[in-house]
Amino acid sequence: MKTIYFDYLVIGSGIAGLSAASKLSKKARTAILTKSSIQESSTQYAQGGIAAALHEDDTPVFHMQDTIKAGDGICNKEAVNILVKDGPDRVKELISMGANFDKIGNDFDFSYEAAHCRRRILHAADSTGKEIEKTLGNNILKNENVTFFENTSVIKLLIKNNECQGCIAIKKNKIYIFYAKSVVLATGGCAQVYSRNTNPTVSTGDGIALAYKAGCSLQDMEFIQFHPTTLYLGDKKPISLFLISETVRGEGAVLRNIPGKRFMPDYHPDAELAPRDIVARAIHNEMKKTEAQHVFLDLWGLKKDAGSRFPNIYKRCLESKIDITRDFIPVAPAAHYFMGGIKTDINGKTDIKRLYAAGEVASIGLHGANRLASNSLLDGLVFGYRAATDALKNTEVKSVLKINEIEKSIKDDYISEQTYSRIIAIKQNIREVMWSNAGIIRDGKTLNQAVSILQEMDWILNINTFKEAIFEVQNMLNVAKLITKFALERQESRGGHFRSDFPQKDDINWKYHISHSINDDAL
Repeated sequence: MKTIYFDYLVIGSGIAGLSAASKLSKKARTAILTKSSIQESSTQYAQGGIAAALHEDDTPVFHMQDTIKAGDGICNKEAVNILVKDGPDRVKELISMGANFDKIGNDFDFSYEAAHCRRRILHAADSTGKEIEKTLGNNILKNENVTFFENTSVIKLLIKNNECQGCIAIKKNKIYIFYAKSVVLATGGCAQVYSRNTNPTVSTGDGIALAYKAGCSLQDMEFIQFHPTTLYLGDKKPISLFLISETVRGEGAVLRNIPGKRFMPDYHPDAELAPRDIVARAIHNEMKKTEAQHVFLDLWGLKKDAGSRFPNIYKRCLESKIDITRDFIPVAPAAHYFMGGIKTDINGKTDIKRLYAAGEVASIGLHGANRLASNSLLDGLVFGYRAATDALKNTEVKSVLKINEIEKSIKDDYISEQTYSRIIAIKQNIREVMWSNAGIIRDGKTLNQAVSILQEMDWILNINTFKEAIFEVQNMLNVAKLITKFALERQESRGGHFRSDFPQKDDINWKYHISHSINDDAL
């Protein structure tokens, strides 16, 4: 085992991790550990943009109202207030670093998205996340205080006396012990537990599982946002589906069913610009009514040329022989964003001292039951910065786990090739079970079925291993079980959690946030 000491550790290289590392590295030696390459995160694939009240016709108050409304009644208002007030300053810092957002003349070209009352979305064509990640990454690389560890999988957090002192990680089959004054978890979401999803392959809920096993409370695990429009590719089943940005509908695209009828006005007065959960369920219903696997997105009425406004979407669709300037795009919903996660306060603090969480892995109640479009990048930017600001207060570690203590906790069981193959196959089983039983529309029967099927896979959790692929499947199983547990407990329909056996918005008898720690025996 190799032992490495840093002042601060950041686990994850998306916008939350880079935002935290940018702040931390100005003061102290910081390591960024990432499971794949530096660029591989959900941030890299974010198309639409980043929301901030920077337009002269907009205010943080309007942004706050839209966020709370989309959150379906259970947003943490303190967190929302911080987001909308701190957001403009964090975005201005990005711009000062060189982020190249689209402009019309000398003014930013703010776009419009579902459930926003104003044009407040800054974008870089339809590759906004890539532009932000490049900007933050280039800025950090100039700092000699930062060290990147790519292709490094964290398998355990080091906890002593309820303090996080670092982590154990694997890189090229070698074990590394990282010690630090504080750790920031920014590992992203977990939509890969669903067979239809928009996330990169690394989004398997590792950070959530790590924190839970370490003793952190989790919150709102039932709230999954299903993006309404991903490119439908027939019988092809890629691990991650290509997303057709919300902004396309903001610019005037409409949804049509297989017979060609525009249907969203039948479901909501805002039609295609209704909150995502409503649009996703409407598409699901139309697919069921017409016995189809998809609906169509019609871009003919766009205010701007579709090819130039959405070059990435245009190119990707053309590869599938779809010309978005003249053809309808076949689309269907997919798991996209996770509103739940590790329970934190407004500064990213978890139940464990010196352990922070920020971005999609964390749950402060910011997004409520349904995230407002383009708030995710702002979330990572603002709360990654806040977590780092608080972490910098931790300048000493009271007692350090010794190597011999760590060695006693490390086991690596023998696994035959047959068992290894069997475990890897379970990954797809988990994904299919979650899509069929805990997807866009759920009920008690399907959720209980999911619990039973997932419990039959529990034997893999008893295996101690340093094999990253198996460790990943174990994390997926833990997260899938937690999602179904929380979904069974919330006996109502709200936002991204829709149960056909319970009414929507029963405001007399609903829970604000559901939270569990490992002591509650939630698994």
